[in-house]
Amino acid sequence: MADPRAISEKNYWQAAPDAVLATLASTPTGLSSIEAARRLRTLGPNLLHARPQLAAWRSLLAQFKNPLVLILIFASITSAFLQEWVDATVVLLVVLSSTGLSFWQEHRASKAVEELRARVKSKATVLRDDKPQTIVAEEVVVGDIVLLAAGSLIPADGLVLIAKDFFVNQAVLTGESFPVEKKPGPVTGTTLAERTNGVFMGSSVRSGTAHVVIVTTGAATVFGQIAQRLTLRPPETDFERGIRRFGALLTQVMLALVLVVFAANVFLQKPPIDALLFAIALAVGLTPELLPTIITVTLAQGAQRMAALGVIVRRLNAIENLGNMSVLCTDKTGTLTLGVVQLDGALDWLGQPSPSLLHAAYLNAFHQTGLSNVLDEAIIAHVQQATATLSPEEKVDEIPYDFVRKRLSVVIQKGGGNRWLITKGAFDNVLAICTAVQTGTTVMPLDDDIRAQLQERYVGWSSEGYRVLGVAVKEMPLQASYTVSDEYALTFGGFLLFFDPPKPGMEQTLADLSRLGVQLKIITGDNRQVAQHLATMLGLPLTGIVTGSQLDELHEEALWHVAGHTTLFAEVDPNQKERIILALRKMGQAVGYMGDGINDAPALHAADVGISVDTAVDVAKEAADFVLLEKNLEVLRAGIEEGRRTFANTLKYIFTTTSANFGNMISMAGASLFLPFLPLLAKQILLNNFLSDIPAMTIAGDNVDPELVQTPQHWDMKFIRRFMVLFGLVSSAFDYLTFATLFWLFQVTPVQFRTGWFVESLMTELVIALVVRTRKPFYQSKPGRLLWISTLIVAGITLMLPYLPMAGVLGLLPLSASLLLALLFITILYVVGAELAKRFFYAKATLR
Repeated sequence: MADPRAISEKNYWQAAPDAVLATLASTPTGLSSIEAARRLRTLGPNLLHARPQLAAWRSLLAQFKNPLVLILIFASITSAFLQEWVDATVVLLVVLSSTGLSFWQEHRASKAVEELRARVKSKATVLRDDKPQTIVAEEVVVGDIVLLAAGSLIPADGLVLIAKDFFVNQAVLTGESFPVEKKPGPVTGTTLAERTNGVFMGSSVRSGTAHVVIVTTGAATVFGQIAQRLTLRPPETDFERGIRRFGALLTQVMLALVLVVFAANVFLQKPPIDALLFAIALAVGLTPELLPTIITVTLAQGAQRMAALGVIVRRLNAIENLGNMSVLCTDKTGTLTLGVVQLDGALDWLGQPSPSLLHAAYLNAFHQTGLSNVLDEAIIAHVQQATATLSPEEKVDEIPYDFVRKRLSVVIQKGGGNRWLITKGAFDNVLAICTAVQTGTTVMPLDDDIRAQLQERYVGWSSEGYRVLGVAVKEMPLQASYTVSDEYALTFGGFLLFFDPPKPGMEQTLADLSRLGVQLKIITGDNRQVAQHLATMLGLPLTGIVTGSQLDELHEEALWHVAGHTTLFAEVDPNQKERIILALRKMGQAVGYMGDGINDAPALHAADVGISVDTAVDVAKEAADFVLLEKNLEVLRAGIEEGRRTFANTLKYIFTTTSANFGNMISMAGASLFLPFLPLLAKQILLNNFLSDIPAMTIAGDNVDPELVQTPQHWDMKFIRRFMVLFGLVSSAFDYLTFATLFWLFQVTPVQFRTGWFVESLMTELVIALVVRTRKPFYQSKPGRLLWISTLIVAGITLMLPYLPMAGVLGLLPLSASLLLALLFITILYVVGAELAKRFFYAKATLR
């Protein structure tokens, strides 16, 4: 077999399909399973980037990319060079322990998330051993024959062998606004747009069917070659934006602190190396260096809990967006309804049962191959249940469904040799191509009076909640193939009535969503009457109804206003769905969209939160941030609550960091300017920071107060800045009380001062986490078990450290009982002061 890159260089699109198959050592019936497995081993998986073999080592090395970590290691080496062996060793051990802890937590979390994502990998249908098989897309190999239909993601670059009304959306590669038709046969062009016989990874099938031979996979594809230049990164989430702004705020404070403290201590003639290490250690103490790890662990644990609820997370940072969602837009079929559609009647144009119409509908549903759907399944199930034998009509051709025509046709050849075109689709779209009506053997011209009767019946049934399709027929001449241009002058045969009842308990689910501050909007392609009937049955407040034709008349600014006040959008097409989503986002809403069809992909991309289901078409699942293992709004409601818990726990770490940590570091910076010695040595600051981070690791699993789950939560940098300043001042006030107690009341030595301050500062960092983790009085909100236990253990270690044999190495020494009691008393006062400050802060925040 030739190398795929060599084949690409030979311009395979200019060669005959048979020649390409021969070059690839493949056949129109595909490869054998044994040969496919061999090629997969030889060429590797169909991935843009090969999986790293040493992922754990790469993750470990990534921990040392933090500039502060590198500076500390450099400082440790410098201390060793100056023969400050103890300081060098302690600093290095603390840095390695901290990075090791981060690596262990992050690696475990990442591994768990990858296992979850593997459950919803894209699939492809290929011919193996002369029969269709569904495999994971990354196992597609060169020479595979891939079967494509509407909604399929194209897994790799290939050449079209067979196609029927086959249209592909390749805008991601070529920028073409509309789907492009693909046909077999050599072409002379060289640009992507000119290769009308080729399909490319990253594109998707809009309509029709095709057999394609895969020519290149993975990084050798066109998509792989230009991936670095494509702007494919999803838009920044609100959560990511908040983290970035918070990081920028702390970076500014940290840089100013390091420069000022280092310069001031050198000016005061303190040892330069000690001053440098002290300044850097202050920066480490101030910086939430565990924030990336805390975020990863928190999100990963949230993803695992959501998976247990039936929600697979494809993009971790979208969990916060799910919790922040204020508007949920969804289709109705299978989401608000059972999705078990039943055919209730096949009626002629007069409204009477018609066996011949039912048979025509069955032939259309049974023989169509372009787009699998529940309506066709309902027709087939109904007929097969009622009829033992079926007529031997043979399919001649098919004109697949598309979202503009909203109908599909098949050409059937009957036993006598006559050919008939049978068309089924949306009532209005079928009626538009009809010129006659039929009852039994009687055919009548379709005049205005009959049209009005048909429309009246259609509206009446729709108002009762039925989904109504039209069926029409036409005798066709013998010809090689049939196209959309043949869909004219048909005879209207009658109506198909389907019913899909609401899901039990859906009223309560909608009430629960409303209680969570999430407004539901229905966006459907169904007609207005059916959608309105369902909304009324569910008790959904109808504050406005807009149809697709009305949307076309609205300018963008007008739509912004209308979208916010409308709860039902009916008879809309895919582009209009996207317009609605964008309009809602423009008005400041956090918008979720739930869809599972080809026509839902644009809206899924446009939404803040894209939600699909495991049974959805590939292109919808690929566009989604979340995939539900069952199409159930109750599952989604639980996911929203979990997203809010995850966001709340992330903020807890930030609040802890910006209260005691910030205050302690600022206090030490100030104290270093008037004390004749450094208040803490660098190794003590780093050890203090490391020990306080151990309970912080457990925040991901902490309990969350119910009121924080009831409403969407958002990043508010002004809120965080005010919180940091207020609690930093409270912390600093008690820090200076501690300094005064140590320096003037007990008149301690420098080593005793550092020991006392080390104990008190670490104790305050531990207790403040228990205070700021809740808006309630801290004693009314129960912490998570791991947070509570880890806090007690670290507190015990803190009190024991000065009395351990290793205390001298750390620059600590035993404290007198009276001094230790004084420090514990200050810690208790700090808890009381922080609790009062918290009540004042949230009371003032409520008034804003």
